[in-house]
Amino acid sequence: MKSHRQELWFEVPARRGFINITPDIDSVLADSGVQEGLILVNAMHITASVFINDDEPGLHHDYEQWLEGLAPHEPIGHYRHNDTGEDNGDAHLKRQVMGREVVVAITEGRLDFGPWEQIFYGEFDGRRRKRVLVKVIGD
Repeated sequence: MKSHRQELWFEVPARRGFINITPDIDSVLADSGVQEGLILVNAMHITASVFINDDEPGLHHDYEQWLEGLAPHEPIGHYRHNDTGEDNGDAHLKRQVMGREVVVAITEGRLDFGPWEQIFYGEFDGRRRKRVLVKVIGD
């Protein structure tokens, strides 16, 4: 069994954003040489997310509106977490909803997706570098 680990780094210039990282994950998979197995893609920061969905701008807009409705950034004083001097209490909640990681099957050296599925990095407290761990296991 092979194991391959790689980190990807992202710096979103805005507070929030969604990046399609599927091409990056395809590249890591190719580097691994794994033909059959699993790939884990994991946001390594508590205010960022990795998720699978459609790469459609209207959906991304809907996510932004929905998440802001669930956990609005302001008023900042609304979150006890921000009593520590932070201003990102909302980002922690948004990450919890969107998820920490995804696992995708690898079949014949390719990501084994359903129709329209893509992997995204979701940023909820940007403007600094954050990493995503990619772990490939298989034969």
